[in-house]
Order: sequence, then C-alpha cells, then structure tokens
Amino acid sequence: MNIDSINTGYVIDHIGAGKAMTLYKLLGLDKLECPVAMIMNATSKRMGRKDIIKIDGDIDINIDVIGYVDPNATVNVIRDEKLVEKRDITVPTELKNVLFCKNPRCITSTEQELPHIFRLTDSNKRIYRCIYCDTKASK
Repeated sequence: MNIDSINTGYVIDHIGAGKAMTLYKLLGLDKLECPVAMIMNATSKRMGRKDIIKIDGDIDINIDVIGYVDPNATVNVIRDEKLVEKRDITVPTELKNVLFCKNPRCITSTEQELPHIFRLTDSNKRIYRCIYCDTKASK
C-alpha cells in the first residue's frame, strides 16, 4: 500500500475501527476534489484496531462531526508536510445541520430554511435531541 505524504491538510487518527466511512459521509469528503485516503482496521498498539483518514487539501473540517462520531479521535493539522497542530476532540454539546430530524411533525419538515439543531441531553450515553420537537437523534 502506497499513500503519499500530505503537503497541506489533515490526518484524522485514532478513529474507532469501522467508523471512518461514517465520518467520510458526514464530513462530505466524497464531494472534495483533493486526494482523500482512508485506512481501515489498521493495527494499533493503543486501540487494537483503528481507522485513519488523510485529507490532502486546505479545507474546513467540522470538528463537531468528528466528536459526534468518535470523541477519542485526534486531528493532526499538516502544513508544508509538517505537523503544526494536534487537536484533541470532545463530544460537542450542539450539532447544527449534521443530523436531520426524522419526525414528520417537526417544524424543520415544513420550514426548509430552519437549521437542524440537536443538543446533547445525556453526555454518558451521547444522546442528542432536536431542539424544536425533542425527538431523539438516531445513529
């Protein structure tokens, strides 16, 4: 397997095994025109198995999405092929336009311009609820 080094971009590391594809979809990485590499089920001393995503492009990534999918992940910021910052991820208290309310009676079903906002209601179980109708988010 040959994956080139990153000039400018991100390495999302320590993703729980099998969660990289969820991150790929939620972050919209399929819409990018820059190289994206996904390594799944890589051997890890600390985790046993892990996933890694490498993005070779100067883009904005939503850290809250990463925290929602796997708060144990880390984000390495790369500039000129050098690590310039390492960000630890936390569970976000609010998600905006990441999840979409499934309740057909929710106001977001009829008012298309309203943002879909979910708030963390149980940090131990990582349960999010719609702020408009209190519907529990499904994973």
